[in-house]
Amino acid sequence: MAKPSLPQGTRDFSAETVRKRNFIFAAIRHTFELYGFQPLETPAMENLETLMGKYGEEGDRLIFKIINNGLNDPKNLHKAQEGFQKILEGKSSPLLTERALKYDLTIPFARYVAMNHGTLSFPFKRYQIQPVWRADRPQKGRYREFTQCDADIVGSNSLLNEIELAFIYHTVFCKLGLADYVLKINNRKILQALAHACGGEAYLTDITIAIDKLDKIGMDKVKEELTEKGIRPDQINYIQQYLQIQGTNEEKLAKITDLLGSNEVAKDGIETMRYIIGQTHSLNIEVDFTLARGLNYYTGSIFEVKGPASVKMGSIGGGGRYDDLTGLFGVPGIPGVGISFGVDRIYDVMDELNLFPEDVHAGTKVLFFHMGEAEQLFSFEVMQKLRAGNISCELYPESVKLDKQFKYADKKNIQYAIIIGSKEMQEHVCLLKHLKTGIQETISISDLMNRLQMT
Repeated sequence: MAKPSLPQGTRDFSAETVRKRNFIFAAIRHTFELYGFQPLETPAMENLETLMGKYGEEGDRLIFKIINNGLNDPKNLHKAQEGFQKILEGKSSPLLTERALKYDLTIPFARYVAMNHGTLSFPFKRYQIQPVWRADRPQKGRYREFTQCDADIVGSNSLLNEIELAFIYHTVFCKLGLADYVLKINNRKILQALAHACGGEAYLTDITIAIDKLDKIGMDKVKEELTEKGIRPDQINYIQQYLQIQGTNEEKLAKITDLLGSNEVAKDGIETMRYIIGQTHSLNIEVDFTLARGLNYYTGSIFEVKGPASVKMGSIGGGGRYDDLTGLFGVPGIPGVGISFGVDRIYDVMDELNLFPEDVHAGTKVLFFHMGEAEQLFSFEVMQKLRAGNISCELYPESVKLDKQFKYADKKNIQYAIIIGSKEMQEHVCLLKHLKTGIQETISISDLMNRLQMT
């Protein structure tokens, strides 16, 4: 018999982990609602044509494709063979696969807006908390199945949207104890101007993909990759000059103005950054011209969040403006901007820094001990009244020694034990024991709910 295992890059979540994750989700969801966003969910799978070509060449390779049903039928063998042959030739094949697991939440959201734009009220503010899948190489902080928490605003060009999204990041990370985060900001229009200065906008994707890897592979490897894409040495030196801009936010903006400010597109991007920086000066925001966000659909402001420097982790959030994403689905002219929280990485950072509150593990508050059949039935009635009062409790179902029941309560981190024996039944009282301190008291059944609600 094969040993049970999980697909690489996926995980089981124990009760302890789920409660910690729910603590993060609750902080994010509450903040989204506070800022007027409404929830949305889309299917786990999308039509392959919905996803392909939206994430760049590298992103397309990481899409999990779903094999069509029925290909194991001998009658369909020729279809499967023909489909595999097309895959080997680097082509897609509807004979083999027509659907895929969603790579992110943004493209499915754009598809939803395109399908429903006639019934939506704009600006439309939605949030979405769902898993996504990427055929990436698993490593610390990088999984093949992970949860994204997105907030997007479509149907508005106002820069107030970018400012609100920056404050959403700040609100959530302060709630989670990660106030020393850094929100990095750049603008794709500046990168567009850089590409124009280095031979034309046809190089934009090649340049942004290479720049996006800078902190992972270093300057020399980035230069090698740019050379392989046909960019000349003098143009690469110009890109290096761009990437080496340092200083305060104001100093960086002044230097980029000197380097690219004669370009009208760059000028627009720089002015946008100045405005956002001016309205978010109280936040931990940093101009970073090495930020590229390699996804093809970004057109304006781009964001990335780095966690505390004491924890080695990639970005824990990111996003940006995409002014014609629905145009990919035949509905042009709907601007949008959004951000995403990387919950799995946020979890890892918080766990490493011991930032989860102690009571995050709390589930069952009260355990009724099994003291006999008649006592069990009596305890069950009392327990149901407590549950009606919103007090979480359970009754140990088996007749076992008290020591085993105490161990059960300890493993589940249960706060109180209630013991009702035959004598307590007759007197309509119970023995209430605080399991952490060992303090116990006898209390009437009628006072029990009030007593537990006070703690």
